[in-house]
Amino acid sequence: MDEILKLDNIAQYNSLRGVETLHPLVSVVDMSNASPTQSARIHFGFYCVFLKEIKCGDLKYGCNYYDYQEGTLVFVAPGQVLGVNSKEYIQPKGWALLFHPDLIRGTSLGHNIKNYTFFSYEANEALHLSEKERQIVLDCLNKIDYELKQSIDKHSKTLIANNIELLLNYCMRFYDRQFITRSHVNNDILVKFERLLDDYFQSELPQKLGLPTVKYCAENIHLSANYLGDLIKKETGKSPQEHIQLKLMNIAKERIFDTSKSVSEIAYELGFKYPQHFSRMFKNETGYTPNEYRSLN
Repeated sequence: MDEILKLDNIAQYNSLRGVETLHPLVSVVDMSNASPTQSARIHFGFYCVFLKEIKCGDLKYGCNYYDYQEGTLVFVAPGQVLGVNSKEYIQPKGWALLFHPDLIRGTSLGHNIKNYTFFSYEANEALHLSEKERQIVLDCLNKIDYELKQSIDKHSKTLIANNIELLLNYCMRFYDRQFITRSHVNNDILVKFERLLDDYFQSELPQKLGLPTVKYCAENIHLSANYLGDLIKKETGKSPQEHIQLKLMNIAKERIFDTSKSVSEIAYELGFKYPQHFSRMFKNETGYTPNEYRSLN
């Protein structure tokens, strides 16, 4: 699986799977009618939504926790690589929706595509559907497929883009459900996040790396930054960045009482490159400068 196959357009994917191209910028593929697949790593130049309905090799997207078995949705954004590892040819079952960024330019979907953060989720963050949810997804795919089989007219692009946007909006709802039904898993992640921040500030990493970033935290918890951000926001109402800043200020308030150290020394210990940035943030949070806070207490 060392070689990566680069697919820049919809027609290349359809050719690989042995299906007809009805529209140059969008395709709905019934995988049961497509050519069998074997080991492959594909670099996609377009958006993909895969509804995977049976085990078809070790997909490099999958989840450690399976709440629902009826179907799994995997999302791929342009520039991402998706791999399937199988020693034999497998006839997949499921559906694939492919759409090129050019399709959605100037549409509501094009304007809102950045809000669908699940396109940047990682391997253990796929969406698992209940049977009712699966039927809704199939209904949306059927509507898009219907439009593709009609003659292209001035309404085609709008109707196709709107139906894709409807599907993605349902997926946002289903992810919200998944966050709720996995509350025990989410709590474990929150505990790991808090422990990671505690360990970070108790080490010499702030002096070496600076203030902890959401990306750093996500990588060390083995999640994507977007997934961690969405999970924490839904669980606590605060973003990971707000949590990091809150943790930072709580530690800063404690260290301010150590009068053997100057404010500048404390700022550097916490990971600030410039002490004035620390003082500004401290005053914004507490209403006092570090020296004023030290004097008041």
